Amino acid sequence: MEALLAALEGSALAEALRFSRWGYAAVNAAHILGIALLVGAILPLNLRLLGLWRSVAQGDLVRVLAPSAAVGLLLAAAAGVLLFSVKAGDYAALAVFQLKLGLIALGTFAALLAHWRHGLLLEGATRTRLAGHAAISIFCWLGALTCGRLIAFVGG
Repeated sequence: MEALLAALEGSALAEALRFSRWGYAAVNAAHILGIALLVGAILPLNLRLLGLWRSVAQGDLVRVLAPSAAVGLLLAAAAGVLLFSVKAGDYAALAVFQLKLGLIALGTFAALLAHWRHGLLLEGATRTRLAGHAAISIFCWLGALTCGRLIAFVGG
């Protein structure tokens, strides 16, 4: 594993980002934009699944916000891999980074499972199931966001 992390850090792309102020800043901005899109879409959707805004059709919100969250996740992940490559060994050793990855994996798996089990618009789920999915999702994504921020303070 250490050899893989060292190879990633030594890649031409990681080297370019490490020594390019504007390149690194652009990738960091893309990461933040992806996170904002993900959390900005998933939080209101989950609040609706918990029972807020019942006058707004659930299907309409899911139709708009779920793809927005997915695009945000893809953007954040792609930019995150690039940011990780700059200090792969250091980041991989951080417990808070490992926890962040676990929460992202759990949040992604839970979302895919919910849509697979209850339909793309989640129309097949009971209110109790929707509330459970929403609680897991909120925990995972806000937890991952918090862990990501903590990386700057614990050693990245």
